[in-house]
Amino acid sequence: MQDNNTILFEPDGHVARITLNRPNVYNSFNREMALALQACLDQCRDDPQVRAIYLTGAGKAFSAGQDLQEVVAEDGPRMTTILTEHYNPIIVRIREIEKPVVAAVNGVAAGAGANIALACDVVVAAESASFIQAFSKIGLIPDSGGTFFLPRLVGFQKASALMLLGDKVSAKEAERLGMIYDFFPDEDFEEKSLEIARRLSFMPTKGLGYTKRALNQSLDNELERQLAIEDQLQSAAGQTHDYKEGVNAFLEKRKPVFRGE
Repeated sequence: MQDNNTILFEPDGHVARITLNRPNVYNSFNREMALALQACLDQCRDDPQVRAIYLTGAGKAFSAGQDLQEVVAEDGPRMTTILTEHYNPIIVRIREIEKPVVAAVNGVAAGAGANIALACDVVVAAESASFIQAFSKIGLIPDSGGTFFLPRLVGFQKASALMLLGDKVSAKEAERLGMIYDFFPDEDFEEKSLEIARRLSFMPTKGLGYTKRALNQSLDNELERQLAIEDQLQSAAGQTHDYKEGVNAFLEKRKPVFRGE
């Protein structure tokens, strides 16, 4: 895969490291970067060597959201184009790709940048990082799945207040609220966050993909329907190479060697 100047891709074993790379504007999204990220996620989805995805930002920010200079430009995209062609396809790809996606929030994550992170499977942050639903400050509503994911992560009342007031949430507070999985000291952040992605890449990723599919469907299903989905996906998981390897390794008292198959 070739680097795009707005997106950097670096293979790390079975981990695909994707870096948002517009540090001079805090990795705010323009059309080029949004489309490049979509293409990169598609490549990761289709490459059997990629078994986990690590998404982070270059410089001091994860992403400040939309590049407003692009919006106000005379030939800039309309708001509906930004959502339907830029952000919504990114969110759909993150949720539908049946490989774990780790968001490594290295700095501020604001607006769409925050909500792209929250759509990922495991979200970790540097201790100095922060999250902000910045939309209300310019008269907009939270997009990029924010109104879907944030209430489910932190509860309706807290999500409502964070969205209306636009308060900044520290990494420590985000972890306390259940918004993110964990946070790490800045000096250890890259090592600690990458270790999570590497750990996932050696796990039975076919089963992890089925788990992700079950979680996605649980957002809409009643209990009986979800039990049926679990039955269906568990049957499929039981036919995988990694299930057989996991059982054999347990019985033989050895470390399993999973292949993601």
